[in-house]
Amino acid sequence: MLPPKPASRPERVSFLRYMRLFRQDILSAQPAKLYRAWMAEFRTPFFRSYMINQPDLVRTVLNERPGDFPKSDRISEGLRPLLGNSVFVTNGETWKRQRRIIDPAFEGGRLRDAFPAMWAAGEAAVARLGEGETEIEQETSFAAADVIFRTLFSIPIEDEIAGQVFTEFREYQRSQPLLNLAAFVSVPRWVPRFFRKETKKTAKSIRALITKLTTQRIDAIKAGTAPDDLATKIMTTKDPETGLAFTTEEMVDQVAIFFLAGHETSASALAWTLYLIAMHPEWQDKLAAEASVLEQGPDVGVLSKLRLSRDVFREALRLYPPVPMMVRETTCPENFRDRDIKEGGMVVISPWHLHRQERLWDNPDGFDPTRWATENGKTCQRDAYIPFSSGARVCPGAGFAMFEGPLLLSMLLRAFRFDLVDGKTPVPVAHLTVRAKDGITLNVSRR
Repeated sequence: MLPPKPASRPERVSFLRYMRLFRQDILSAQPAKLYRAWMAEFRTPFFRSYMINQPDLVRTVLNERPGDFPKSDRISEGLRPLLGNSVFVTNGETWKRQRRIIDPAFEGGRLRDAFPAMWAAGEAAVARLGEGETEIEQETSFAAADVIFRTLFSIPIEDEIAGQVFTEFREYQRSQPLLNLAAFVSVPRWVPRFFRKETKKTAKSIRALITKLTTQRIDAIKAGTAPDDLATKIMTTKDPETGLAFTTEEMVDQVAIFFLAGHETSASALAWTLYLIAMHPEWQDKLAAEASVLEQGPDVGVLSKLRLSRDVFREALRLYPPVPMMVRETTCPENFRDRDIKEGGMVVISPWHLHRQERLWDNPDGFDPTRWATENGKTCQRDAYIPFSSGARVCPGAGFAMFEGPLLLSMLLRAFRFDLVDGKTPVPVAHLTVRAKDGITLNVSRR
């Protein structure tokens, strides 16, 4: 049984059909040939952009010459009202300064410090989950948001402000595509960008709530009463080169992206993982048996024993990478596979396609957690697996996600069984992350 695919994977699409499909969902707009092409050029009277699906080209852009391929400022168009000038959208010296302050908070030791908060969020998720037909994305969103608030601000999702942020964000995430049309098709910068009134209103409300949390933490730091969590670590870290810490406005920007990246992506990955193991009950039984190690209690050492859970979660990230596409912009003329790319050209890197590249992966559309022990799996993991991007701009929370995902998965499977519901096959679409068009409904029963 193969995992579900987007609503459409046509062999070829006309320009007009492509534009129509794009407006509905970027994944469904992509023709089937892109899953075996090394590179594709999108040529119309209005724009040219280039999707690269060949490992050495991806390596050139992300690992070897990242400075020559900054993030396109068009990528931030749909997210600017919420994210401001966060590390997700900046480039150059601004981005480097932000990473110098942020990265220490996500080092290995700090992640171990966050483990008790992750465990508490997992216990809360187990206690909260009921039986019967359940929309799983909603549950994983709640659990992932709980992890973020507990590790970032030492408050549970039930906290009044945390709950308000979560509720507002649910409205925001469904209204925003991962890439708006302007980002993908290189609409000229002078063309005005418009946001729906409700989108701007929701973003403003979320930022106001985050500002309140941030100012409260600043006061606690000054008073010497702040908990030793990620927010305190980041807010008290000074850039080693300039000696300056984040201002309140800068911290609000960063918290916004921490919440988006840490909650939205984890929720997407965990929901699809639960769907995949519902499709493959033999794996679900294996993971439930492995989860017996959790009986020893909240000891960070259990993470090293959740090997099967980690492999399953890694496979879910391959099939459903939360961020399916990334856009970079050329700063000088390039030549890829005998194609000349002018300065300012859009280069699209698609984990969604690279992870299913037919010329690279054995059984690319199949769910097979054992692949990571094979030679093909090891090679592809090194050359064609980028769920958290790669190189200088790799997600600083990648290690955090690989702690959180297998742990929450194991805690849920230790307590519950998840089964498919007839007639409710989810269709993946790209909102802020890869979500299901009408949610993911599973039947939940207690073990």
